[in-house]
Amino acid sequence: MARRHRPPPPAPLPQRAGIDPVRLRLPADPGGAWATVRDHLVARFGAAVGVARVEAMLRDGRFVGVDGAAVGGGEPYTAGRYVWFHRDFAAEERVPFEVGVVHRDERIVVADKPHFLATTPRGGHVTETALARLRDTLGLPELQPAHRLDRLTAGLVLFVVRAGDRGAYQTLFRDRAVRKEYEAIAPYDPAVALPVTVRDRIEKERGVLTARVVPGEPNAESRVELVERRGALGRYRLLPATGRTHQLRVHMNGLGLPLLDDPLYPVVQDRAPDDYTRPLQLLAKVLEFTDPVTGAPCRFESRLRLAQWPR
Repeated sequence: MARRHRPPPPAPLPQRAGIDPVRLRLPADPGGAWATVRDHLVARFGAAVGVARVEAMLRDGRFVGVDGAAVGGGEPYTAGRYVWFHRDFAAEERVPFEVGVVHRDERIVVADKPHFLATTPRGGHVTETALARLRDTLGLPELQPAHRLDRLTAGLVLFVVRAGDRGAYQTLFRDRAVRKEYEAIAPYDPAVALPVTVRDRIEKERGVLTARVVPGEPNAESRVELVERRGALGRYRLLPATGRTHQLRVHMNGLGLPLLDDPLYPVVQDRAPDDYTRPLQLLAKVLEFTDPVTGAPCRFESRLRLAQWPR
């Protein structure tokens, strides 16, 4: 009979600025290298933050056990023991736009994420994320996104209030049961016949800023429609059937209609990454789906507007 894994105990530390504490489970030490908890923590984190910093955190009671009591560095090392702590957050420039709430109930929050704000903590963006802000301001510690939106793209993101419901809503996106509609501003070209459905294969290598179209079986599909024209610019409705990284930006660029103020397509621009005066002209405007819990039809529309197409 397969052994059932026990879930880890609940965190004894509260979130800080909407960020969960780090949980460690002390690993097996067959060589006996770590006589004390301090020995292991120094070996694990000393190179990254410095031995003196690890020792200072131990003195300040920053590492705690399952009961919330501080773990002393001189305590004997015990494999399998759980330890929690909060990382030191690096200073982050505040993104000067607020996260709007389009809808909130006991199961979900539909948020209007502004340009330049990451959806979830990643890399150098930890506290300056939509998830951290919403957890903190709404008082919803279990809040999790059902999907993600690129940092430079604005618009609707669906969050799940209770951790136990997350799988049901994530499945909607996995199974392509969500109708997603985007709005974009790009050059107008009468030579580009629209509407058109673009199907190709997009790949993005880790560490490379841009994605590219490569030969092979298609894994990306987008429908592109022209909604309105004003002189040399067009306002477009983009309907992605799949969700590859940078998919809409790659497809519009491939049509010869690169999105306005895109710092990556058609060429990577050498400019400050967060030029708040020039947001990417791409907006996740509509989310439409059948609620997997209630069976009710849901349709949400962003309240944001693209700067290059004022009312």
